[in-house]
Amino acid sequence: MFKEMGRRSQAVLVILCLLKTVKAFEMEVIPAERIVAQIGDTLVLTCNATGCASPSFSWRTQMDNPLGGKVSHHRTYSTLTMNPVSSVNSHEYLCTVICDEKKKKEKSVKVELYSFPSDPIIEISPSLVAGKPATVICKIPDVYPSSHLEVVLMKDKHILHETNFYADDSTNTETKIVTYSFHPTVEDIGKVISCVARLPIANMDFEPKERTSSQKLNANFGPQNTIITASPDNSPMEGGSLNLTCVTQSNPPPKIVWRKYLAEESIQHLIKNDVLSIPHVRFNDSGRYICEVINVVTNKTEKATVDIIIQGAPVITKLSIEPSTTVQEGENVSIQCSAESNPPPKIILRRKSDNSGIRPYSARSILLPSVTFRNGGDYECVAENKFGNSKSEITLNVKYGPKNTVITVIPTAAVKEGETVTMKCTSSGNPAPVISWKKKLVTGESVKISENATLTIQDLKSEDLGLYECEAYNQYGKEEKAVKLYVQARLEKADQVIPFIIAFSSVAAVAVPAAAILIYVSRQAKINGSYSLVKALRLKV
Repeated sequence: MFKEMGRRSQAVLVILCLLKTVKAFEMEVIPAERIVAQIGDTLVLTCNATGCASPSFSWRTQMDNPLGGKVSHHRTYSTLTMNPVSSVNSHEYLCTVICDEKKKKEKSVKVELYSFPSDPIIEISPSLVAGKPATVICKIPDVYPSSHLEVVLMKDKHILHETNFYADDSTNTETKIVTYSFHPTVEDIGKVISCVARLPIANMDFEPKERTSSQKLNANFGPQNTIITASPDNSPMEGGSLNLTCVTQSNPPPKIVWRKYLAEESIQHLIKNDVLSIPHVRFNDSGRYICEVINVVTNKTEKATVDIIIQGAPVITKLSIEPSTTVQEGENVSIQCSAESNPPPKIILRRKSDNSGIRPYSARSILLPSVTFRNGGDYECVAENKFGNSKSEITLNVKYGPKNTVITVIPTAAVKEGETVTMKCTSSGNPAPVISWKKKLVTGESVKISENATLTIQDLKSEDLGLYECEAYNQYGKEEKAVKLYVQARLEKADQVIPFIIAFSSVAAVAVPAAAILIYVSRQAKINGSYSLVKALRLKV
């Protein structure tokens, strides 16, 4: 009996233990009650059952709208996957679990949707021109619900424009666009245009509810206020450096072209740069310089000019003889001198050998009609101003035929037979004349006897008497002079000496006058190129 009672007690305990370990039938939906999801994302709803060995699951929406998702059943749970979530999924979803065909439980979850996936997109024309109308476009992509969207356009911290879409009743995602027109200024360059989009939905938690995009303004303008600065100044010294800088206001930076007016009013193209640099200026660098700036975006051109005057001591640029530095006597000759400087130079042109006190021929030129050999020589041009002076020389070489041919006889006293006489012939000319001697024979024929300027006859004989001719010659002409030589015979016999002494005594009274006549005749021989001892004796008799 006791054994049977014990068995019954054990059975009761086992039943009690089983009752304690078996759970009651329960269910839950994850997430519970309410979920906020962004359109385009993936959303999974899970329905779990506990306390039921083989539960049965089902999903539906209020008003029996389509589920808009995929259902997957498992042993103790079921899932509803919406990939991607769209506006059709904005419902309350109900999960029903049936256990052992008798027990039934239901729970619901509300799916609330929004779409605010990316920052706004700002579009501003890249070629804004200052002072001309421009439009800013702000796009907010794929917004839902757009009836809550607020958009603010700002420039730096200043509000340009505000708009909202409260009256919009769209049930799908849409890209909303806000436009704003304004006139950009030069001062706007570098400032920031911002588009702030807000989606404030009450009792709906998601981040972010505000998105912002910004873009810097870049307005094109100019060129304007163009000027040229000269360094060191507008009147640099000759030989120094000169830098011309073209300064302008322009966006984008303009193309720059330098030009210069030439004397004939044409324009010379220089460089394409904002700085025109001349390391060593010369007087011909003086003139008007033009800086031309071109903005290809605004299609606007502006010019600035500056006048440059190079200062300095004179520089002789020309010293010439026309038709040539070597001319023939009788030609017309022009000597010219030119110089550059600032201030303008004073120019003196003269022959160096002239007396310095003599007034110069001309300020800049000398005209020599029918030039003579006396005009030849070195000519000097002097140019001066307050900064200094410059000198230059040139030589005029005048070619001419022989002139002033002279014969000199040495000795000038009476020449007797057996003595030596020297006859020297001189002549001027350019080039130097070639001098030769000829003797005229009794027959009248002339025979060349020497090619030297000096003719020396030693041991004079009676046959040496006669007419001697000196000829001076170059390619421009010739000139001749003659001298007649008379030789007194030597007195050697006594019978010849006595009559001579008697004759000498008979004329003693006239000795002094004869001597005077002899001196006179010898001088005339030197001057006139003839020498006659016999003639002197005749005069004495």
